[in-house]
Amino acid sequence: MRLNQITIGATDLGRSERFYGLLGMQLIVKTDNYLRFQCPDGGSTFSVELVESVPDGEQVSIYFESDDLDDRCARLAGAGVVFDSLPADMSWLWREAWLRDPDGHRLCLFYAGDNRLNPPWRISDPASNRPADGRS
Repeated sequence: MRLNQITIGATDLGRSERFYGLLGMQLIVKTDNYLRFQCPDGGSTFSVELVESVPDGEQVSIYFESDDLDDRCARLAGAGVVFDSLPADMSWLWREAWLRDPDGHRLCLFYAGDNRLNPPWRISDPASNRPADGRS
């Protein structure tokens, strides 16, 4: 099974189109009430659907991985994007920066390298007593 897409609600599609385009996503579907973007790497998609409001507490946290995290964040900040926190190394071995989209959804831009799926504390595959990815 593969994750195809995430869909979030947005109150202004024009504003969302500009914001997610600035993040580097390619718009592939556009209707009066829906936008769908292809992520620049990996083949997954991300969509935005028009809603009247995004109720408090219904914002989501979305993680986008970037191999050039620090450069990307510097470019975005230079374009006027406001960050809640700039890239920093975390105890879980990821480097993360946090910001919000125009409707308040929390976005994490991160780089994790091999630790994305294989942190040192990953649960082992019980059948083989080895990590689930087959490494020793």
